Amino acid sequence: MIIDCHGHYTTAPPALGEWRERQIQALTGDGEAPRQADLRISDDEIRETIEANQLRQMDERGIDVTVFSPRASFMAHHIGDFAVSQAWARVCNDLCARVAELFPARFAPAAMLPQSPGVDPATCIPELVRAVEELGAVAVNLNPDPSGGHWTAPPLTDRSWYPLYEKIVELDVPVMVHVSTSDNAAFHTTGAHYLNADTTAVMQLIQGDLFADFPSLRLVVPHGGGAVPYHWGRFRGLAQALGKPELTDHLLNNVFFDTCVYHQPGIDLLLKVMPHKNVLFASEMIGAVRGVDPVTGHHFDDSRRYVEAAGLSPADLAAIEEGNARTVYPRLDARLRKASR
Repeated sequence: MIIDCHGHYTTAPPALGEWRERQIQALTGDGEAPRQADLRISDDEIRETIEANQLRQMDERGIDVTVFSPRASFMAHHIGDFAVSQAWARVCNDLCARVAELFPARFAPAAMLPQSPGVDPATCIPELVRAVEELGAVAVNLNPDPSGGHWTAPPLTDRSWYPLYEKIVELDVPVMVHVSTSDNAAFHTTGAHYLNADTTAVMQLIQGDLFADFPSLRLVVPHGGGAVPYHWGRFRGLAQALGKPELTDHLLNNVFFDTCVYHQPGIDLLLKVMPHKNVLFASEMIGAVRGVDPVTGHHFDDSRRYVEAAGLSPADLAAIEEGNARTVYPRLDARLRKASR
């Protein structure tokens, strides 16, 4: 089985975006905020958007299951207040759960949180619990920068995050550390802000001692870890200068990296630097990079090609494409086992 641990509903029916536009317009006094019941999307509309897009490409690429969460750039936690984020997260999480209900063999839902700049992260706990216990979410996306590229939030190691981590550990779900749209013109959303955030999150973890307090907390850093694999020597040296343990012990029992790296040399480097137990297959398809590479003739985000051309042993390849995800996402593993998979 091939499990893609990083997918987003980027092809949701237009009604979702229209609902969000009404919500945003209401913030300026232009009309009333929509109710959740105002969003009307039929099962057939969901099937059409999934079958023609994600499912078609999954079949073409031989991907069996995708962990499916709301569109990352749509989270936009910097817009409005907590109530706005709460309503938006609920709508988006429900929609991803419906995808998984309609295609239970192919998708497992993951959830976004109703984060808001300057608001206590503990306010996200009710939606986290609802998403996991009622919607069947197997993972949660956590935005380390709800301000949208201005970085006003404390680092991920700050104790203000601890009540949220405690509930995440209790529910036994992994966290994907994933920012949203950049509201800062200096940072292109997917080309700079996403990769900056991956790198920043890892450095925050190096500076702190989060896993001494939460030894079972599991964080997935997407997009291959941003600059981390490329500069692993720098990070090891900084950890040494900060008096931290070797990063194998300090981070790698709890931090994992996905394969959303869109060229062969990048995948080769990731797999050479990181222990294979810390790498999970992912493509983020259909996501930020949708074009065809004119050099290879294949889509940039067809990451399975790169992983399988990296010269891994059969055991390591199986771990990266399936086994590691089952370990890091125990609720996904339970879901699959219940279906005798």
